[in-house]
Amino acid sequence: MSAIAHPQALPLDRLGRPLRDLRLSVIEACNYRCGYCMPADRIPEGHGLDAASRLSFDEIEVLVRGFARLGMHKLRITGGEPLLRKGLPELVARLAKVPGVDDLALTTNGSLLAALARPLRDAGLHRLTISLDALEPAVFRELSGGRGELADVEAGIAAAEAAGFDRLKFNCVVQRGVNDDQVLPLVERFRGTPHVVRFIEYMDVGTCNGWDRSRVVPSVQLRDRIDARWPLRALDARYRGEVASRYAFEDGSGEVGFVSSVSEPFCGDCHRARVSADGRLYTCLFAGDGHDLRPLLRHGELAVADRVAGLWDGREDRYSELRGSAAGSRRHVEMFLVGG
Repeated sequence: MSAIAHPQALPLDRLGRPLRDLRLSVIEACNYRCGYCMPADRIPEGHGLDAASRLSFDEIEVLVRGFARLGMHKLRITGGEPLLRKGLPELVARLAKVPGVDDLALTTNGSLLAALARPLRDAGLHRLTISLDALEPAVFRELSGGRGELADVEAGIAAAEAAGFDRLKFNCVVQRGVNDDQVLPLVERFRGTPHVVRFIEYMDVGTCNGWDRSRVVPSVQLRDRIDARWPLRALDARYRGEVASRYAFEDGSGEVGFVSSVSEPFCGDCHRARVSADGRLYTCLFAGDGHDLRPLLRHGELAVADRVAGLWDGREDRYSELRGSAAGSRRHVEMFLVGG
């Protein structure tokens, strides 16, 4: 981690968890309407396109500098679809220079990546994650709400590789009876490459996706299905709090990952904060309410750091461990507001 002078002791929440990772949404809008995030029958056309509601680049930089003072060193840009934010490479270039940020990543659906992969890489973006829920074009189109074309994403993948993103991550949200037949094709597509496919259990994020536990495919079932075709061996986590469980192919053809928030909650090591495009801090992916940081931004990064430290000190979120109990029945922020 880059050296940085901190204005105070680094905060720990009530469960002893530090703040190391910030997921920062830069836009609420998306050009897809995936059913588990932003279903077309619940989210109107044009949602999130009002630029006045978003933090400016200056405000975003102040916010990130404030978080970095508290020990945050992993920054992920999210949305909505972040590539819809005009001038995004300029923002990346600014955030890449923030002292303390040594891991700058972005999650995208990949549809606009062909034109932006090189500018983002040149601006200083370190890593890319692409959401990819199917390899069958018709299934892909249906899952995107009729908005996406697989060919556009494939063009984006090729552009990212050409730009020097040599280890892409692909996130697939698996739903039983919807796209679980796409698991083996996705593994086969990226076996033998440096890229990693991660299979994510369908989660009850937000309130508009009609979550049904019966559509959750536990990661252990997916792992066993893949292992029967291509034997796997478990890998150690690279750091405490790593979200995905990692497995390598026994034949050396790469690795896959599994994110098991439903069947194997990992709240105990969660060190992630999320900020929406309008500047609200959410201390959990399943939080019901956020804390408005925007008024503090005019006062500078020290004011941001002081406020966030106080909020983090009081944090005790562990929703995935409480799911199904009375304590886990609260309303949740929508995924497209905080980027998943």
